[in-house]
Amino acid sequence: MSGGDGVGVGPTLSGARDDLGEAARASSGQLDGVDHFLGNELGRPGFSAAVEPVLRITPGTGETIGFETSDAVYAELHGHHDLAQLSVPINPVTGPVFVEGAMPGDALAVTVHDIRLVDHGWSVSLPGSGALQHVMGDEMFTRRVPIDADGVHVTSRHTFAARPMIGCMGTAPAEGENSTIMPAYPQGGNMDVTENTIGSTVYLPVMVEGAYLSIGDVHAIMAEGESSFVAIEAQGTAVVSIDLVKGLGLRAPRIETADDWIFVGLGDPVQESVRRGYEDAFAFLVDDHGWSRGDAYAVLSAVGHSRLGGPTGSVAPDPLHPFAAVGAVTLHRVPKSVL
Repeated sequence: MSGGDGVGVGPTLSGARDDLGEAARASSGQLDGVDHFLGNELGRPGFSAAVEPVLRITPGTGETIGFETSDAVYAELHGHHDLAQLSVPINPVTGPVFVEGAMPGDALAVTVHDIRLVDHGWSVSLPGSGALQHVMGDEMFTRRVPIDADGVHVTSRHTFAARPMIGCMGTAPAEGENSTIMPAYPQGGNMDVTENTIGSTVYLPVMVEGAYLSIGDVHAIMAEGESSFVAIEAQGTAVVSIDLVKGLGLRAPRIETADDWIFVGLGDPVQESVRRGYEDAFAFLVDDHGWSRGDAYAVLSAVGHSRLGGPTGSVAPDPLHPFAAVGAVTLHRVPKSVL
């Protein structure tokens, strides 16, 4: 069934899968209005071009792809409260999808049409992670959170309208493998920004032929900044379409919403992230839209709002402390009304 905001809520659908060849495993018609469905059994903990694509897609056709995500890690933690006992990965991403014609220097434009949730999510505190780790202590907290047409039942007294978003979306790096936990990368990854939601288009740099797009980490609702490092996590299916922008040459992701262009800043320390995000916004106005430098400077000073993004940082952490963020993700907003 669906809530009043158009977000689908109900059990994950199942059906027979079609063999598309070359390790492609997708099924059509498994979800209403979805051309290709990728089940969460295709999830893996990394972005890499060394993985065989599960689907090949021609961009610009309007074909939709449903990326089913997994909440298995939170169900396990709810059962035994022990990270050492996990048998499934944290933040697996479903994919990758090979985009025909995508070459280094291009950008994918991934439009999010829908995010369909199952009937529950999870609130979990991971000891040693998040801004509230010192007050939550070493004992893990978990809660199963019902989701229905009335909303997300976070407590017995607090039900909030679902605001589903995608935490983890990215393309493959030029070499090696990017983490799906942290940091956030120029190619995307675990950015955890609330604007990656229904109606938005996310622009991601292409570093390898085919781009290798993967998506995971759906949230039923998440406060900006994700103070706990874990929001109300939920299994879901993100329904997207893919376009290709040749030669766009992005150095970091950007997000287009109905009202704004949002430029993701990445850097260490946070001042470096802020500088890079504002530089990209400035270049967008001057280079792409032909503004004078003075006009771009003045308008950004007046209405170019910025804020902190997700909690995962922008630099790889010490491997011994995988939840300790280094650097910062920042967001820089240019209203479309000024263009």
